[in-house]
Amino acid sequence: MAKFIVKKPEKEVISMRISSDVLEQLDGMAAQAGISRNELINQMIAFALEHMEEDNDN
Repeated sequence: MAKFIVKKPEKEVISMRISSDVLEQLDGMAAQAGISRNELINQMIAFALEHMEEDNDN
């Protein structure tokens, strides 16, 4: 039988400023999905990074 090994993902605590309107949208989306605001923002950032086009001109 395989052993269960607890792993703590490495995460950093940051602070950011965001407009009240965007925060309200995020909170609504997170509540509708049944996840935390933090998890929603993490998933959105990961999606954006995976789908960014590289700009090799700079």
